[in-house]
Amino acid sequence: MQPVPRDRTILAGVIFVTLLGQVVLYPGVADLVATLGATTELDASMWFLAVEFAAFIAFAGVWGLVSDRSGRRVPFIALGAVLAAVCLLGLVVASQATDLSFATVLAIRLIQGIGGIGAFSLAITMLMDLEGGHGRNMGAAGIAIGSGTALGAPVGGALSSVHPLAPLAFAGGLYLCIVPLVALVRDRAPQSDRPTIRRVTRDLRAHPALAVPFAFGFVDRLTAGTFSLVGVFFFREIFDLGPSQVGLMLMLFFAPFALLQYPLGMISDRIGRFVPVVIGSLCYGVAVMAVGQSPTLFVAGGLLVLVGVFGALVAPATMALVTDISPAQRRATAMAGFNVAGSLGFLTGIIAGGLLADAYGFAVAFAVVGGLEILIAVTALPAFRRFEIGGPAPAT
Repeated sequence: MQPVPRDRTILAGVIFVTLLGQVVLYPGVADLVATLGATTELDASMWFLAVEFAAFIAFAGVWGLVSDRSGRRVPFIALGAVLAAVCLLGLVVASQATDLSFATVLAIRLIQGIGGIGAFSLAITMLMDLEGGHGRNMGAAGIAIGSGTALGAPVGGALSSVHPLAPLAFAGGLYLCIVPLVALVRDRAPQSDRPTIRRVTRDLRAHPALAVPFAFGFVDRLTAGTFSLVGVFFFREIFDLGPSQVGLMLMLFFAPFALLQYPLGMISDRIGRFVPVVIGSLCYGVAVMAVGQSPTLFVAGGLLVLVGVFGALVAPATMALVTDISPAQRRATAMAGFNVAGSLGFLTGIIAGGLLADAYGFAVAFAVVGGLEILIAVTALPAFRRFEIGGPAPAT
């Protein structure tokens, strides 16, 4: 039997690659969409990012249900990765060989998102299947997510400076690397009784406490979605930064977000989920609101570090809460539900954040999303008591 630490490391590597491939497109997204035929910057960038998350929302549950029914994870992760890679690399080739309409670009982007969410969501589910503590396993997922996003920001900015399409080619190559990586991992998916959609819905209704991490996942990712679009334009327009410099600024958030998730996830196993999720969200929301009021680039950078620290406190504990609550045979479906909530939040953050920034300015956009983070933390307090969740993790 393959040791758990080895498989944990490999699966974290798969998650890292998926996030790196996703985030490298963000810093230079304005130049990328222009090269792909868009005639506007903010609106086209918004839809280019949003359509991927629309696919995440629509198909995360499909991948999870299929995986739970088959009792397998590895083949579907590989399939999703190949689908995403073909779309990304095909987009590079097709955009140079022919005049693609931007609608066609968005359609390809949608298919790429379908593949990408399969690889991402099921890789996290495989970590859920491991022993060793839910906080530890979700901390590994969290540090992989944070590391991929942290490195993706500066790498994407540097690649965009070389050529606007370079991040697309790089991301496609990264997704291909997932196939040999995931082949090294033993499939530990619990044997399923072949759940139907009706049975899964009934099971999730039987565990209403899942609404708590789902709600936090929605709002947490809503703030991330706002940062991914509005944050890029905030630094470009307010502080006159280029793609490489924007990438470095975003890394001030992603670096502590990455490095602290594993130790903070382990701590949540010991002290429980309540303090990291609720108190962490309160602090996270305040810090997000403050970013939009930054008078100088130095202050903005310091606040981004704080956002990263508080985000690292919240993220692994929230994912671990899903594992604490969900039955073993429905983990892929439960995590898919969490990822759907998160993807819906990210999509909302991209669209709402973009519209708010365009209509009322950056400060209002950051104030609204930060305020929502505070609101969810306050309103979740009764739910933690009602469902008797948030204590130290059960032994595994």
